[in-house]
Amino acid sequence: MRSGSRILGALLVPLIALVFLWLANSRPGYFTNVTYLGGLMLLEVVIVAVWHYEKIFFLIMMLAFLWGGSSLPLVGAGEVGRWVFLIVGAAVGLFRWLDRDRRQPLGSLHLTAGLCVLSAVVSGVVSARTELSLLKTTSLFFLFLYGSCGARVAVAGREATFFRGLLTASEVVAYVCVFFYFVLRFAVLGNPNSLGAVMGVAVIPLLVWGTLVADERQIKHRRIVALCLATLLLVSSASRAGILACAFSVTVTCIALRRGTLLLKGLMVVVFLVAGLAVIQPDQFDSLVSTATETILFKGKPEQGLLGSRKDPWQDTVDVIKESPWFGSGFGTDRMQTRYQTDSMIRTLEGNSREHGSSYLGLLQYLGLLGIVPFVILLALVSLQAYRVCRWMWRSGSPYGYAVPLTMVCLAGLVHAAFEDWLFAVGYYLSVFFWTCVFLLFDLQPRPARQPVVVQRTWVTSQVHPSQVAVSAHR
Repeated sequence: MRSGSRILGALLVPLIALVFLWLANSRPGYFTNVTYLGGLMLLEVVIVAVWHYEKIFFLIMMLAFLWGGSSLPLVGAGEVGRWVFLIVGAAVGLFRWLDRDRRQPLGSLHLTAGLCVLSAVVSGVVSARTELSLLKTTSLFFLFLYGSCGARVAVAGREATFFRGLLTASEVVAYVCVFFYFVLRFAVLGNPNSLGAVMGVAVIPLLVWGTLVADERQIKHRRIVALCLATLLLVSSASRAGILACAFSVTVTCIALRRGTLLLKGLMVVVFLVAGLAVIQPDQFDSLVSTATETILFKGKPEQGLLGSRKDPWQDTVDVIKESPWFGSGFGTDRMQTRYQTDSMIRTLEGNSREHGSSYLGLLQYLGLLGIVPFVILLALVSLQAYRVCRWMWRSGSPYGYAVPLTMVCLAGLVHAAFEDWLFAVGYYLSVFFWTCVFLLFDLQPRPARQPVVVQRTWVTSQVHPSQVAVSAHR
């Protein structure tokens, strides 16, 4: 099979080259148009990614989503490319999953995900903005399809390579963000909440696990440095949701692994540094405490209380829910503006969406009390998977399992989504990463060890003469 694919590839390369030469000679305008050249480059990258689907497709797709959601140049090309990669990845993943000799079985998680898509379709049909809602539902379908087939096919049999690459990517993200934010003073990930979400939900939990399982001292020290830089980025973002999600995930993991001393050591280091700063520079310490209190806890609005920045979007969302409590406004749509534009199928235009302050409240507004039922079951299944892994960690006390980092990401994501609206926003890179981890966790959960079967013999053995050996079922 492999030799046939190589022969086919060797024959296609010169044929494609001849076709491009003919087009360059007969239609030279195609090769001077920036749009056509960009599309051609995107096609080449997609072909290479599909050719090495198991090795690099997930990485390239995540880079496309990061590019589309960042403040880098040519962000419009990234917004188009991310949907191309998601659709191609889901379709190719489905075919590869069907072509496997031993397919990964589909379970309750995948069935519930399908029901969620069906519920979103129904909400879109009855919505006042059917076209937009169905487009959002289609993107959710491709995301769940990729997680159910493509991601599982790519990781099956090469888990060590995948997670080693994931840890390396986390280190690179930490170093690159430090360079952009502290050296160039450029917010590459957009607003501070995005920085806090990436560091608190994805990078720090992965690096904490990578530090725990590192065998070589050099690798462990390198990951500790990256972990410290990522923590610095998280604190500098002043994102309360990211800090809370990260703290919850790491605390639960340490308790489940019976590493309470590790938490105490971390707290002691923080207290020591704060006390030292208070003794050496008391004026700067008072300024730091005042700034942290106003910026992180109260978001510059101490008169509104601890959750003052969330009360307005929460109240607005509750008001919309009261208007249509049973069927909602339609998946991915709002009922806040009378004027609506639909000239973009790639992204949501400015002013056509608003902040809900919580992924769960936003989902309730989209689907209503009836349509949200499959999504509640889906989130309950995710929580159940995380609980099973935590129970396994408590019994074994070992972090050496690929389900551990996935569980840390899931726990942080579920907590963070209570204060930020991204969990089912497929165009957001963190949503793609989170749900990929969820579907991988379904396959990589630690299996309970089988108990040895003990047969209790109730008869008494006796000596048997060689002539009395049975020669058939009846003799």
